[in-house]
Amino acid sequence: MEFRLLGSVAVVTESGDVAPGPVKRTSLLAALLLRPNTAVNVTGLMDALWEDEPPTHAKTVLQGHVSRLRALLAAHGAEAYGVELTTQGSAYLLRMPESLVDAHRFEELVGLAGAQRHAADSVRMLREALSYWQGPALTGTVPSGPLEAAATALEELRLSSVEALAEAYGKLGEHGRAAAVLRTEAVAHPLRESLAAALMTALARAGRRSDALDWYHRTRRLLAEELGVDPGGALSETYAALLRDPGSGGPVPAVAPVAAVPEAPDVPVVPELLPRAPRGFTGREAETALLDRAAGGGEGPVCLVTGPAGVGKTAFAVQWAHRRRVAFPDGRLFADLRGFSDTPAPETGVVLREFLLALGVPQQRVPETAVGRGALFRSLTAGRRMLVVLDNARSSEQVRPLLPGGEGCVTVVTSRDRLGGLIASDAARPVPLGQLPPADATELLATVLGEARVAAEPDAAARLAGLCDGLPLALRVTAARLAERPGRSLGAMVGELADEQGRLALLDVEDVGVSAALRLTVQQLPESAARAFRALGLHTGSDVDHFAAAALAGTTPARASADLERLAAAHLLTEAVPGRWTPHDLVRLYARGLAPQADPEGLRRLLDHYLYTGLAADAAAEPGSQPCYALPADVRRPAAIPEFEGRAAALDWYAAERPALEGAVAASAALGLHDRAWRLALVPWPLMLMRLQDGWTPLLEAGLASAEAVGDPDAQSRTRALLGWILHEEGRDEEALVHLEQAPGLAARAGDPISEAIAVVNHAAVLDATGECARARALMAEAVVLADRTGHPSTQVLTLQHLAGHCLRAGEYEQALAHVLRAGELVAPDAVVVQAQLRITRGEALAGIGRLEEAAHQLERAAADAEAAGFPEGTARATERLARLAAGR
Repeated sequence: MEFRLLGSVAVVTESGDVAPGPVKRTSLLAALLLRPNTAVNVTGLMDALWEDEPPTHAKTVLQGHVSRLRALLAAHGAEAYGVELTTQGSAYLLRMPESLVDAHRFEELVGLAGAQRHAADSVRMLREALSYWQGPALTGTVPSGPLEAAATALEELRLSSVEALAEAYGKLGEHGRAAAVLRTEAVAHPLRESLAAALMTALARAGRRSDALDWYHRTRRLLAEELGVDPGGALSETYAALLRDPGSGGPVPAVAPVAAVPEAPDVPVVPELLPRAPRGFTGREAETALLDRAAGGGEGPVCLVTGPAGVGKTAFAVQWAHRRRVAFPDGRLFADLRGFSDTPAPETGVVLREFLLALGVPQQRVPETAVGRGALFRSLTAGRRMLVVLDNARSSEQVRPLLPGGEGCVTVVTSRDRLGGLIASDAARPVPLGQLPPADATELLATVLGEARVAAEPDAAARLAGLCDGLPLALRVTAARLAERPGRSLGAMVGELADEQGRLALLDVEDVGVSAALRLTVQQLPESAARAFRALGLHTGSDVDHFAAAALAGTTPARASADLERLAAAHLLTEAVPGRWTPHDLVRLYARGLAPQADPEGLRRLLDHYLYTGLAADAAAEPGSQPCYALPADVRRPAAIPEFEGRAAALDWYAAERPALEGAVAASAALGLHDRAWRLALVPWPLMLMRLQDGWTPLLEAGLASAEAVGDPDAQSRTRALLGWILHEEGRDEEALVHLEQAPGLAARAGDPISEAIAVVNHAAVLDATGECARARALMAEAVVLADRTGHPSTQVLTLQHLAGHCLRAGEYEQALAHVLRAGELVAPDAVVVQAQLRITRGEALAGIGRLEEAAHQLERAAADAEAAGFPEGTARATERLARLAAGR
């Protein structure tokens, strides 16, 4: 019996690896193995098993896992190996020979290697030490603070050991082997300057001075782009030595650092996600002082800005954040949680991804799950002084996973709700906002209209402030109308607004101050802009670009751009993100009320716009792939379709339009337009495959319901094939197989051999993953035959790719290489993601055959291609394989 920590945590027996069980039991075993023969108290173990505050019943859960872990150890004869899990008061102790733990043997060998006199002995010991690594340390455990810290320490020791192994090779004169060992790690850790410097030295001594110089410039560019710093002393010194030694690549002399390239400190990324500061902000001195006090007290304070719709909560929070910039030197984050919007709120995992990317985490390092992302976010914010603004929150549950981990961090939450749960659980400090007092409301009018104009009619200005109910949104809309009509008196506006407000009050309209101001503003708009505003009431998303606006209004994108600018000037929209316009929630609701006055064909035009644009985006994101649907017979082509420069632009469009597409599916189904609904559900499929854990199942299930409603076997086959794959990636294999078993037959009924081949290979891949390998192999071979009959290259590549992967897992490396080489001949030149995937498989096959240098070359290119294509899963997989190759496995 042995125990593994260097990879997936497991009990290693003579009959194979035994998984400890659920993630918390695995984490318990890891925590005990990290401190063998030492009593670990219950509090420490609970900290390791729960990434957040342990629940009240945590001790009971822990005791249950201890009991089951004891049973597992006993079942595999632990006693014979001197292994015993005992209780000592309020602590647990895992008594055992430490040599049974791979991490202990690894550390022991590394220490012995450093004490050897002969480099050959050091090489032997370091290679043996590194052979213990089967993947990232502590895989399969809870991403808690203690376990993440232990995994990081082990990884640091591994990298230091790789550098020591290369140094030992260098002492033996084996500079090529030193370079090979270092290159794979330098690709996986491109910002680790010690690796880059050691690799440059090894390359130069191996006679590859130009490669060494190229590596320096590559690292320098990455440091500048990722961290905004210049190379440090060690890397600069190595570069200077290379420049001073233009010879044949002998030993590189040590020289002083080049004065022109000074050593720079390690500067963390400082994120800035705040929207621009609101213009003409006035008043709120008392509330500002209250927020200052709330933000200044306690550890990691949470401040809760509350108030009714239209009172200016977002403007107040954003203005305060801009004015307090100096207090947050480590950055400011912002997220609109859309808690009271009529469009879907963003998934917690999606918000956390944006935060992590803003904090400088490479895409390939962003964890797959929301839980993992939250743990990493709290870890990165610990020890920093940052501000996090969470706008428009509906519930305490929506906020808690997004709270930072640092005691020096401040979180400002805005909400229409009092969020009492957040006050109880996180000691949130309320900062209520009410209506602006008359003096502040009048001052707001003056910031737009000018002091002189307001001073000339003080009574009328005060009356206007009252008619707007002291709500900043209504005041700004009214002031914008007056600013456009300099000859109109404030008194005349008072009469007009009072009359309009009275009519709305009789109709029992909420927020009559805002509604009256909006109604009068829309009445005064030019007809084109008014038509565009009414059409926006039909929109299915939270923000809109000029192409979607053109479809809604039945005009051109150029005309729509002008109308959107006009609406922004009237304070009906804001351009929070360049090229995308957003209305305030109350403005959106008001526009919804005007939707019956809009062109009834506007929504249908919007749906058709998304169908056409979706095909254009898919073609840019996945060149050469089968279109995910054929257009309906009665579809109408929009006036213009966006052009996507490449994959990244298409992926950005999917992400921006996701709420609108989800809304469009629901709207289509509600209108009985099921032929649109199922197609719209498939539009973002390239993004789904990039972000598999982002909660796509409800959208695809809605699409499947519409596919079944129209009775179209082609629609059902395509939707089930994709839904099954997403469910498989979510770990719901039984549900996945229900759909994947039906998809091939449906495609055959529809007479679509391409869809049939795709459905068969998806089914086979999930069967392969669930252990039905023989059946999976037969289905994969069938899929290859089907794809070959179609003559469709991307489908042929897909089926060959899966078959090659199966052969790899079966140890049939020659056959895997043959399949992947054939796929490489068929892949489209611009299908960069598929090319990266094929290179990874090719590298793995070459490594299995023993052609290690070729394997490393393929994996390096795959990592670079995947990074350039914005394909983080591919980058992660390639770098992991490179690391394993470097360790001699």
